[in-house]
Amino acid sequence: MQKEIEWLLKEKYQGKPCKNFYKDVKRLEKGEPLDYVIGFTEFLGCKIDLSKKPLIPRPETEFWVLKAIDEIKKLDNKKIKVLDIFAGSGCIGVAILKNTQVLLCDIADSQIMCLKQAKINCRLNKIESKRYRIFQADVFKGKPASAKSFGVAKYDFILANPPYIPTTRKSEVGKSVLKYEPKQALFGGKDGMKYIKKFLSQAKKHLKPNGKIFMEFDYIQKKGIERLLKQYGYNSPAGGWQFYKDQYGKYRWVATF
Repeated sequence: MQKEIEWLLKEKYQGKPCKNFYKDVKRLEKGEPLDYVIGFTEFLGCKIDLSKKPLIPRPETEFWVLKAIDEIKKLDNKKIKVLDIFAGSGCIGVAILKNTQVLLCDIADSQIMCLKQAKINCRLNKIESKRYRIFQADVFKGKPASAKSFGVAKYDFILANPPYIPTTRKSEVGKSVLKYEPKQALFGGKDGMKYIKKFLSQAKKHLKPNGKIFMEFDYIQKKGIERLLKQYGYNSPAGGWQFYKDQYGKYRWVATF
């Protein structure tokens, strides 16, 4: 706790304690996550505002998104289209836009608050508005008013961090996470695969030829995801996939090709 208090004082109050600082210390003592109390976090060199209380970006996500950025940079084409789906704070899309020359990065989410949060973070990181679109969608079913062409869009890259924690493992989730972070961004049904199934069943048809998917998951879901990839035809003669481990040695993301 002492380290968190010291970090709070440094990051939010520039080392100068005041009345509000002591109020924030009480928030920490009650278990509220440090990132929410400070009001922002860092993600691949981007400042991510958390004022709307989206899911707090995790180091595991940062790890694989950096790999995706490396792949995007290989194409070196400003007209590359990237979709950040299940966007939450918009941290993935913002990091892509901040670290590449991508012209269009669609940032889609099903929660209104998260749409507002993504807009805040694009502006905060000085991303030109002409380089991205933000809209509400139910996985690949976009609302006409906000995403008129989404149903026929084709992307070079689709990056997905769906809710994937099984509700059966709710007891293993930290108390502060359960109390303060949005449950709709955490849990993916009884086995955690509800949104993963929905996503993989539709994602392939939204890819350009040679397009790629990067998707995060829980390491215990690896075999189930492999079955889904086979079921939905990702193992075609021209396609395939590869699973990768995170910085902690656990399988955390899959990439298709």
